[in-house]
Amino acid sequence: VQLQASGGGSVQAGGSLRLSCAASGLDLSRNRYHMGWFRQAPGKEREFVAAIRSGGRTHFADFVEGRFTISRDDAKNTMYLQMNNLKPEDTAIYYCASRNGLRIGYEYSSRGTYDYWGQGTLVTVSS
Repeated sequence: VQLQASGGGSVQAGGSLRLSCAASGLDLSRNRYHMGWFRQAPGKEREFVAAIRSGGRTHFADFVEGRFTISRDDAKNTMYLQMNNLKPEDTAIYYCASRNGLRIGYEYSSRGTYDYWGQGTLVTVSS
């Protein structure tokens, strides 16, 4: 199983980026995988950003404030995070994660609830 995050880069404040998370070795639709994005800034703990359940319901951290959109394309085994109006405090390594939806006890904002993690993609926002 592999999750490959991509799409990070350097942008100025107010700019946009679209992150992708391509999954291989698992079928997002067959096992109804829930997917999530987390981020980790230098010197800080990894924190929840957004999640999308197998049925499409979405969840966001409070700091997102309507700026991000999470989506998935199960036919492509890929999840996306569209980030608009980026702020310098959004600077971090962004990680994607997946959770087998056939297991009970999914807690979308908890790191420990996810089975697999990608390697991360760096997002840098300058002021």
